[in-house]
This record gives sequence, C-alpha cells and structure tokens, in this order.
Amino acid sequence: MLKAVIHVWLDELSEIVKDEGILIFIILLPLAYPLLYAMIYNTETQRQLPICVVDDCMTDRSRDFIRRVDATSEVMVSERCASMSDAQELLRRREVFGILRIPREFDQRLWRGQQAVVGLYSDLTSMLYYKVEYLAVINVAQEVNRNIKVTEHQTNISRKEEQVARWPIRFEEVKLYNSAGGFAAFLIPPVLMLILQQALCLGVGMSMGRSRERFRGLVIPPTKHYKNTLAIVLGKGLVHFLLFLLMAFYMAVCVTRWFNLPQLGHFWDLLGFFVPYLLACTYMAIFWSHFIYRREDCILLFVFMSIPLLFLSGVSWPGAAVPPLWKAVGSIFPSTWGLNAYVRIQGMGASLGDCHCELLTLWRLAAIYFLLSCFMYMFEIRKAVGRTILN
Repeated sequence: MLKAVIHVWLDELSEIVKDEGILIFIILLPLAYPLLYAMIYNTETQRQLPICVVDDCMTDRSRDFIRRVDATSEVMVSERCASMSDAQELLRRREVFGILRIPREFDQRLWRGQQAVVGLYSDLTSMLYYKVEYLAVINVAQEVNRNIKVTEHQTNISRKEEQVARWPIRFEEVKLYNSAGGFAAFLIPPVLMLILQQALCLGVGMSMGRSRERFRGLVIPPTKHYKNTLAIVLGKGLVHFLLFLLMAFYMAVCVTRWFNLPQLGHFWDLLGFFVPYLLACTYMAIFWSHFIYRREDCILLFVFMSIPLLFLSGVSWPGAAVPPLWKAVGSIFPSTWGLNAYVRIQGMGASLGDCHCELLTLWRLAAIYFLLSCFMYMFEIRKAVGRTILN
C-alpha cells in the first residue's frame, strides 16, 4: 500500500507541475492574492477626507465648530458652499465625500439651553467615509457640549470642579486586538484563510477536470497503482496538504509581518490549527471535485462562494444575526470554523485549548470528507475496472 501511495503522490505532483492552469491556482494564487489584498487595505484608516461645509448660522460659535472639525485628523474642510444644492453638486462630482451643515438656529438654540442639530450627509459608496466623518463630528460635538456645560451653566467654580463638570465619569478608550481600528487588521487575517480553502478547491477541481478529459470521463488511470481506495485518497490528499501547509505559514508569518497585521499566535498553536483546517479543506475539495467534468467547471462552482462564505463565517457579519438555516449551511464548510479559530489564535493570542470547539469540529469535518472521498473513489475504481473489462 505504501508503494501505491508514493506512486499516486508522485503522479499528482507531476500533474501539478506540468499544467500551468493548476500551477496558477495552487502556487501563484496563494502567493500573490494575499499581497494584493493586503496592499489594497494597507492604509488601514481614512485620513483627511475632504468634506464641504454649509454654514447657515454664520456666528462665532458655528465657525468655532467648523474649525474644530477641520482640526481633526479624520477630515478636512476643503470647500465652503452657500447652499445645499452647491454642496450636493460637489458631492456628485466626488470632489468631496461628505457635507456638514450648520442650521440657521444653531447658535440661538444653544443660548436658550435647547438641543441643537448639526446635519452630516455622507457618501455611502464606502462605509469607511461615513465612519471617519461621523467620528470626527461626534467627537467635536461632545467637546463643544462639555465646554458649554461648564462655561455657560456653571459660574464661580474652582478648577477642580470645572474638571469634574467636564468629565463626570472619566473613561479611557483601549482598542483591544486592533489598536489602529483599521480595516486591514480586521479583515485580512480571515481572508487569508479563506484564500487557502478557495485555492485548494480550484486547484483540486482543475486537476480532476483535467483527469476526466484525459481518461475519457474517469478521474483515475486504469493502472494497478489506482486499485486501492485508501492509497488514492491519501496520495492525492498528501500532495495538496503539504503544499498548502507551506502556503499557510507563508501567509501567517511573511504576509502578516510585511503588512504589520496582528501576529500573536505561537508556532505550535498555528501548526495545531493548520493541520486539521488544511486536512478538512483538502478532502472537502477532493470530494466536491468529483462533480467537476471540465476544467472550467471548478471556477463556476467555487469562485462565487468566496463572499457568501466570508459572511457565513460570522467574521465580517455578526454571527448572531445569521439565520439558523444559513448557520447550518455554513457549518459544513471548514472556513466557517477555521476563520474564527485563526482570528482568535493570531489576532487575540488564544491557545489551542481556547479554540477546542472549532478545532474539534475541523477534525470531524476532515474525517467526514475523508470518508466521503473514499466512497467516491470506490465508485470511480469500479467504473475504471468495468471499462477495462469491456475494452
């Protein structure tokens, strides 16, 4: 059996090396795709986003409010418009990405001790625009509110009483695990693990499609080395597992370090995670690839799944908001469990014991997909034997 495993392993490796299409999905895609994603989101947060101001109040207090907003690191006041229609035209031409409107009664309402309203109109083609504009305006509004509370509603108070009035409850903001509050540190780590799964599915699927084209509908050649189911499944799985184990550490170490992504996981914890995750992904890819009959079919079957799987994992979309039906669908994919485990290990410094639920599920999925792959290859061996007898 060992000889048959080695023979299948060498055959599969030879097929990968000889075929440029398979090489692209198995080697080039895992090497280049993480760099592309990380470079796109490497800025982390938007700074000095241009906005325009419509000041209908035109008082010292409204001008002070605008100066404070302009002084923030998030936005800059690049234009001042006389009317909302002019501001909307700038927004339409994408010369600015937000409009700050100070209403005419802004100062008057504050003098009366009433609540004043400031209008913020944001370009929602990107949620990042809204985020930085909202933070800039809300922080300035809170600071102005504290000043008004002290200077206008309290008199004859000491410096200590003034500090207490400004900050009745002292608080400090500490951003856990994502100190920059950026998009790259939040999104790129789980995307790296999703790339591994998708690249495996595409590479194995293209290899399966090529075999069907070569052997007239069969996925294995009718030779003596391809008569043992376990030898075939182990040999084919071992090739892809070892290749992607190297790719996994390339992403977890090199890409993570080059782009300053969270890197709190220890080597043995990462290895203990990668083994069940890649085994589950490998045998899932082998199983689903039995439904590939042409090389191009794998692209239609697997590529469109990337975004849905990212949402189903509960990383980019709150897991509590995912309906039970879709949670059940997501649970059959290793990425649903692997993305969460990797984020906890690499981004939060969790140990394998802290992720025992995800790891146990990954081992179960690896075993289930291994058995399903064996069953499918038993069927393929019978087809190959039957065709040989008929010939």
